[in-house]
Amino acid sequence: MDIDDIDRAILKALQKNGRITNADLAETVGLSPSACSRRLDILEKSGVIEGYTARISPEALGYKMVAIVQISLSGQFARTLAEFEEAVKRCPNIIVCYMVSGVYDYTLRVAAKDLKDYERIHRDWLSALPHVVQINSSFALRPIIERINVGVD
Repeated sequence: MDIDDIDRAILKALQKNGRITNADLAETVGLSPSACSRRLDILEKSGVIEGYTARISPEALGYKMVAIVQISLSGQFARTLAEFEEAVKRCPNIIVCYMVSGVYDYTLRVAAKDLKDYERIHRDWLSALPHVVQINSSFALRPIIERINVGVD
């Protein structure tokens, strides 16, 4: 889908306030409410807008620690990768899991309440993941930037 300047303005406004009313969104981007609603519908149906969600502070829920975890597997066979990926999806503390190139096979971002909680996650979840041969953990000291969306400006 080709995204024009009006679409970009809609996306930018939604990134700032996902709860904006259609009337306010239309006024912000200079369209009639019906034209804005049609554009928004196209952006949603085409998959440009993947969904709407509330961002919840992990710290507010007691998760004060983030670990960056790199994992190596015993091999790169399709079954090995599939079994690992299915198991990763079951761990509630894994916020993000990327398959990566380089020394490690996967990089994870893991939320923990404290070091003792991370030890539990490491023991009960990460070490129990299938085909894992190496786990390397680093702890985030503080966030510098965390973008949810890119490419609209």
